[in-house]
Amino acid sequence: MCALVALAFLVPLGLSLRDEVREEALADAARRGAMVTGALAVSTEPAAVRRAIEASGDDPAIRPVVHGLGGDEPAGRAAAADLDRARSAERSLVVDVDGGLLRLDPVVLDGTVAVVEVFVPAAALEKGAGGTWLLLTGVAVALVGAAVIVVDRVAARAVDSTRGLVRAALAVGDGDLGVRVEPTGPRELAEAGYAFNRMADRLVAARTDERELVADLSHRLRTPLTVLRLDAEGLDSDDTSVGSFTPAELDRRRTIRRIRQAIVTLEGEIDVLIKTTRKAVAHEAGPAECDVSEVVRDRMVFWAALAGDQNRPHRVIGAQLRIPAPVPRAELAAALDAVIGNVFRYTPQGTAFEVAVSRRDGYVAIRIDDAGPGIANPDRALRRGASDQGSTGLGLDIAKRVSLQANGSVSIDRARLGGASVVMLLADPEATPRQVNRFGLVGRMAREAREQKSGRRWPRQRPTDG
Repeated sequence: MCALVALAFLVPLGLSLRDEVREEALADAARRGAMVTGALAVSTEPAAVRRAIEASGDDPAIRPVVHGLGGDEPAGRAAAADLDRARSAERSLVVDVDGGLLRLDPVVLDGTVAVVEVFVPAAALEKGAGGTWLLLTGVAVALVGAAVIVVDRVAARAVDSTRGLVRAALAVGDGDLGVRVEPTGPRELAEAGYAFNRMADRLVAARTDERELVADLSHRLRTPLTVLRLDAEGLDSDDTSVGSFTPAELDRRRTIRRIRQAIVTLEGEIDVLIKTTRKAVAHEAGPAECDVSEVVRDRMVFWAALAGDQNRPHRVIGAQLRIPAPVPRAELAAALDAVIGNVFRYTPQGTAFEVAVSRRDGYVAIRIDDAGPGIANPDRALRRGASDQGSTGLGLDIAKRVSLQANGSVSIDRARLGGASVVMLLADPEATPRQVNRFGLVGRMAREAREQKSGRRWPRQRPTDG
């Protein structure tokens, strides 16, 4: 195809150059003929005519020949019919003869018409044509070679783009949703690359939303599960090792034990589900930011229902305005559930608690206070796998990990309500952190809470802002 295009372009060019060479040779013949016709217009003397003929060219083979002056006719190449045609037409004619062309120029003299014959050899007509065609052939070869190189590069880009799409599609099929392609190659392949990247982004968003939904459902299960656990703890003892029991009583105690064990197992499964989905969402979504106030309000909707069932006075402070924090929403929700869940798990029913949110000194503080017995050994409670209450200590460990992820910390102190005060500090993404005493901030928060609540009794029923 490239060769045909090159030939279609170069053949007319070659023919045009050949016509130019032909016209140049005929113009030279006309010039030589004009020298002789000019001499005839002045004089028809044989000597003068001979001098004009000799002056027209050095090569005797192509010197003009004059017909019709009388006497011995010179030997020329023109046929008699062509000479008569030139005389009758009284205009210049160009006729083909063996070996080239003849230019016949009629000259009107007194009583007669002479004809000047000028021979143009074939060599003059093709002078330089060989070199011209050779040059054009070289140009054609160069054009074809360049076209082949260009087509090869375009094809190589198309092949590379196609291979990249294939590799990316296989990677997505294997579960790697983070792979993307660089849209290159022809326009159609580039558009396919953009469409592939858009599809992969939507797949990531869909799977993240799905796992967020699973995590949210897991959080929702915590509230009724906690109710079941507390109700199960209110049942009779399940100890069958001491005393004598009737078969019915023995069966009832064993049933109570199975219920409590099933609840513990279910709590563990939900914890695993929340941790697994939270890690997957954090890994796929990357760095995230959430509104602390919105998360606190949302989780307190669930815990408030259980607090009402257990007659627990509760209060939410400072969660009206938007307060950003550099942690994923699911992570912060899990930490809040863990800490608030500890209040319900380790304090008697009717024990008051409050959740407060504040923002200063480059940090966002989330404080959960309760009126329970407190935590005897805060340092031990913050160590992973340790607890003063006989549990795994996972709740405070989750809160600590989330705080460290947000460049903050967790501390435990004595609350104004008399029990434990757990404070989570998260770096404020909209403020420049300063070197401050974080635990000093905790102390100021406690003092401010005492000043704010001084002289007021804690309500024994759930307030309207809970």
